[in-house]
Amino acid sequence: MLAKHALIGGGTGFIGNYLNKHLISNGYKVTVVSRMPGLKRITWHELEKNGVPKDITAVVNLSGQNVLDPTRRWTPGFKQNVWNSRINTSAALVKAIQSSPDVKSFVNISGVSHYKTDGRVYSENDPVEAFDFMSRLCLEWEKAATIPEGVNCRSVKIRTGVVIGRGGGMIQSLMLPFQLGLGGPLGSGKQPLPWIHIDDLCRLIQYSIENEKVTGVVNGVAPELCTNGEFSKTFASALYRPAFFPVPEFVVNMIFGKDRCALLLSGAKVEPKRTLELGFEYKYPTTKLACQEVVEKK
Repeated sequence: MLAKHALIGGGTGFIGNYLNKHLISNGYKVTVVSRMPGLKRITWHELEKNGVPKDITAVVNLSGQNVLDPTRRWTPGFKQNVWNSRINTSAALVKAIQSSPDVKSFVNISGVSHYKTDGRVYSENDPVEAFDFMSRLCLEWEKAATIPEGVNCRSVKIRTGVVIGRGGGMIQSLMLPFQLGLGGPLGSGKQPLPWIHIDDLCRLIQYSIENEKVTGVVNGVAPELCTNGEFSKTFASALYRPAFFPVPEFVVNMIFGKDRCALLLSGAKVEPKRTLELGFEYKYPTTKLACQEVVEKK
């Protein structure tokens, strides 16, 4: 039997670092595909030239320029980078997997932006469509991550919500203002916020690698539906702080621009129907548990 050896595309970011540690602690060897060479790494150029390194049994793609980096203006060049960093890496991994018979599973992480923000609750069985930049990106991303017919590799597409964890993502942006008692909801606060705790996402990725029954689309979101306002209140409460200061919509617009602020000011109601049916059990199914863990983690 082959040893458990995972190749992680984009394994140096916030989620990648967590996943790397998680898989190693569960008996995996991990190699990362990165722009920069280094120990236990290969570059994207090396992947395209030489294919997947031998004895890799699972491939996970987490690649993608951070869309919500407030230090980067939403210019045509940055938009192109956001697009290419997802589509091109997915396509490169799919191409490399086709000539790598040892690879038994490919897990690609995308988003939930192609579910519409129309008030109904969406599951994996519902159709998705393009209606703005982020939804078009998610559709093309999943298309690029599709393993062709006839290739003996199980393919899983995890659509994640906002990833909650210490040291990155939304929590890193919120921590200081909330600690100072200056936190609050974004815009009206009534918009749904699909989310998942970083530990649960790492566990779901491992579950997808190891269980042959997991194929196709699964929603990487917590079972508890909540709004941005409810999340802000729960997070502030875990820090023993108020959440009095809503960030007006025009400020969010000014910082992030129209395409990006849609991620923060409008969200779809998304449930993990198939994820639960496939037997996955959440460690942090509620915002209260997730926020307590994030706040208590040193």
